[in-house]
Amino acid sequence: MAEQEMGPGDEPSNVIRLFWTGPHAWPGCESENALPSLPKHSGVYLCTFPYRDGFLIYVAGLTRKPFRARFVQHRREYLRGAYNVLDPVQARNGVRSEIWHGWHYWRAHNDEFAARRNEIQAAATRQLSAFRVFVTDIEPRSRVPERLEAAIMRGLYAAPSPFCDMPDKGMFLAQKRSSDEPITVLNCCASKLHGLPKLLPI
Repeated sequence: MAEQEMGPGDEPSNVIRLFWTGPHAWPGCESENALPSLPKHSGVYLCTFPYRDGFLIYVAGLTRKPFRARFVQHRREYLRGAYNVLDPVQARNGVRSEIWHGWHYWRAHNDEFAARRNEIQAAATRQLSAFRVFVTDIEPRSRVPERLEAAIMRGLYAAPSPFCDMPDKGMFLAQKRSSDEPITVLNCCASKLHGLPKLLPI
């Protein structure tokens, strides 16, 4: 969400200020979308769809590998049917419309995937091209990336429609441990990221 002015003393204690850069193209779609490549560092990322005056978050993820290396793995999973595939045209209107359901369904329906392989792979390629990716550089050796990913996804699940409708459900999300020091993230981005609050306790 675009940064807002905060006065002296407005920020809570123990704040981490994060700068989200983007939108970036999914690797291989840079020239098609006239968007910059993903940076070479690791961190937390948001896969989004354009929506009204900003972007609608589909998923938050983290990687301790360079972003491009992780996204190569994701692409492979999309093309073999392991991930959900959405209609990006509907997503831009705030509507979640599945073309293929991956995850546990895929494992039990290999015959259906084989029969629809070309259709599903073409739809997955359209989805990857439609993604607008935002990333932030964050200390990879701490538990902060897991806590940030979990807080973003839980916040989306609790948000009003359509922000709660778009994300996949059932992700494994890290729990904040009782021994973890409380942290608040201050999200800063030049673009509006719908459903991502300015201040986010993680």
